[in-house]
Amino acid sequence: MVTIKEIAAKAKVSITTVSRALNGHTDVSERTRKKITEIARDMKYSPNKLARSLVSNKSYTIGLLVSNSGIDEEIVKNKFSSEMMFVMEVMSGINGYVSETNYDLILFNTDSSEQKNKSYTELCMERRVQGVIVSGVKTNDVYLKEITESNLPCVLIDIPVPNANNNVGYVTTNNIDSANNAVRHLVGLGHKNIAMVNGHEYATVSQMRLKGYKEALKQAKIALNESWILDGAFGERTAYKVTFELLKKNPEITAIFCASDLMAIGAMKAAQDIGYNVPQRLSIIGFDDILLATYVVPKLTTVFQNKYKMGYRAAKMLVDIIEKKEKPRTIILENELRIGDSTSACLL
Repeated sequence: MVTIKEIAAKAKVSITTVSRALNGHTDVSERTRKKITEIARDMKYSPNKLARSLVSNKSYTIGLLVSNSGIDEEIVKNKFSSEMMFVMEVMSGINGYVSETNYDLILFNTDSSEQKNKSYTELCMERRVQGVIVSGVKTNDVYLKEITESNLPCVLIDIPVPNANNNVGYVTTNNIDSANNAVRHLVGLGHKNIAMVNGHEYATVSQMRLKGYKEALKQAKIALNESWILDGAFGERTAYKVTFELLKKNPEITAIFCASDLMAIGAMKAAQDIGYNVPQRLSIIGFDDILLATYVVPKLTTVFQNKYKMGYRAAKMLVDIIEKKEKPRTIILENELRIGDSTSACLL
């Protein structure tokens, strides 16, 4: 294994200079840094991260913390959930950026029982992470306040934190406008009786998508029917159940906007079991454009979120915070409505 002593000998500089150059210190000239970097690359130098962390007192590790607190029982039992599938794609983006850096990524999770016995800070200290990306946190999560007040660098996914300190940022997408565009697409097809299957009240994205749904109806001068807005808990089975009951009681409904693809799949199955043809009798729109949705027939009309990009940008933001770079602490990405075969002109 190549050591920095060997690199120093070949570069004709001190071991300290090599160490500081490879660790990004600014007191090494660009010319010397470039020379050392090229020699290290040619010699196929691989840093000993354990030794490096002991010397610098830095772990060069970031964590992805997934909170299961408050998740619906259906999701716990079911291998497939919108939240779990969302996290997997976001994690791919996080890993994509981390692989370009000197940091390592670890995954850990928490639930309500663990949060009673261990603080957020204790959980992170146990794993010796320099920063954390947090996903799945609800607005009523006991960790949320501690996260926003902590000095540990943190980036949250889909949780706006406008009053947090400079060590905290967030990445999300334009949920309000995206939901508005989805509902306006249905309005443009002639639909007026449009229901919504939402996630749950403690998810920020649910609140934002509901706001977009209501705004679109108001813009179209369509009266809001609160009884047509139901929670599907981001799960297929719950969405199936609430949609089945909704359509049985309200046959005048001709379209449903769902706050996730998995709930849209459940809604579609409920409609088909009742005897409705999708989209001729009932149009359905989802949200997320998860991989599973590509196997649905008819092909789902959905709002595409670039989940890989969300993860990539979150990881980059976190590293910037750790390294104290002056960068934006808020990123809002745009989404895209992708028209499939589950929506069509209203025939009623």
